[in-house]
Amino acid sequence: MLKTLDNALHLLRYFTRERPQWGVRELAREMNISHPVVYRMLATFERHGFLRQDEQTKKYELGITFLEYGAILRDHLSITQIIYPVMKRLAETTGESVILTWLDGMEGICLEMAESTQRVKYAMSVGSRTLLYAGASNKVIMAYLPPHVQEAIIAKGLKPKTDRTILDKDELLRDLARIRSEGWAYSVGEYTENVFGIAVPLFAYDKRVVASLTIAGPDYRMPADAVPAALRALKEAQQEIQTLLQRIQ
Repeated sequence: MLKTLDNALHLLRYFTRERPQWGVRELAREMNISHPVVYRMLATFERHGFLRQDEQTKKYELGITFLEYGAILRDHLSITQIIYPVMKRLAETTGESVILTWLDGMEGICLEMAESTQRVKYAMSVGSRTLLYAGASNKVIMAYLPPHVQEAIIAKGLKPKTDRTILDKDELLRDLARIRSEGWAYSVGEYTENVFGIAVPLFAYDKRVVASLTIAGPDYRMPADAVPAALRALKEAQQEIQTLLQRIQ
């Protein structure tokens, strides 16, 4: 299995600027692999959009999927560079850590983080993945997903991260509906013990939810009467970031 995967990935490296198209037989000769094996690999890549076959020449070339992945990578790299200064200012204003969580399939992924300067703080690793049904940063994304996607996430199983994680489907759906109605989410200890989160959604140009912006820290530093001020600062940052996103999308 690993040998097959290695050969398949090696095959893609033959598609270069200098040689963007290959026929089945000529690529088989170049790789010194049998024609049927090369054909199966090419057909599989074509089926998933990584390659396409020219209708006239019958040769293969890179497909639209690579363009999509390239755009995602380019956008994410530029997005973090553009958004981070806003996150840093918000972290300084609130004294808490600020997290940018990006939607990736049916999970969240920490794309960037501006840490609190306080001695006791909440931190998570950039690149770490999170479940969309637990914690403010995740649920504020899930709340804006289509119902069938919400159902698919729930169908995979609701597993507790802490004893405050909502595991009842109906209760979770009601919570998501409330979050969507109010436009922000607040949680304490749902994903990590003794950690609060206040989160707002971020949207693409076509109004699809793509990420969330979250203030997070030790729960003892965010009593109920401090939430409104933190939320105001968070929403100001949200508006600034949405303006930036509109300019680069």
